[in-house]
Amino acid sequence: MLQVQLEVGPDPAEVGRARRWARSRLAGSGIEDDEPLAETLVLLISELVTNAVVHTGCPAVLRMLFGLGAAEAGTVRVEVADTCARPPQPRRAAGDDTGGRGLELVDGLADRWGWKREGAGKSIWCEVDRCVVPGPSVPSPAVPGVPVLPSGLKPGAYTA
Repeated sequence: MLQVQLEVGPDPAEVGRARRWARSRLAGSGIEDDEPLAETLVLLISELVTNAVVHTGCPAVLRMLFGLGAAEAGTVRVEVADTCARPPQPRRAAGDDTGGRGLELVDGLADRWGWKREGAGKSIWCEVDRCVVPGPSVPSPAVPGVPVLPSGLKPGAYTA
């Protein structure tokens, strides 16, 4: 497992710096900038760092962990730890609201997410599983209008 981290100051300009840093670390771990996984992870990082900076006003630490566990070698975990003990407060944004969608977005994009107490503060984390494209398989008989997919996969099973 590889872990990298970045200290983030309590300034909204730090969110852009965190995104740039994350892109370079993703590329260094073999996740190319144009992969859907990279875009998803950068968006998740942007949301979690923004929440830490805007809602706590405290410095934070962004961590990325690559290759969790033997069975989850393709899982990337993102953690943002801050010194504010207040738990995250998911909100429901109304149609015209300009905020309040961050954790809802995290919930929709991440395979798993949650938070835990860490020291005097907390850590909010999410995990995204890297899809492994299966090798060639024997196609099943073609049915008009039904795509032929590798064995065991269903239409719509590929997500970013």
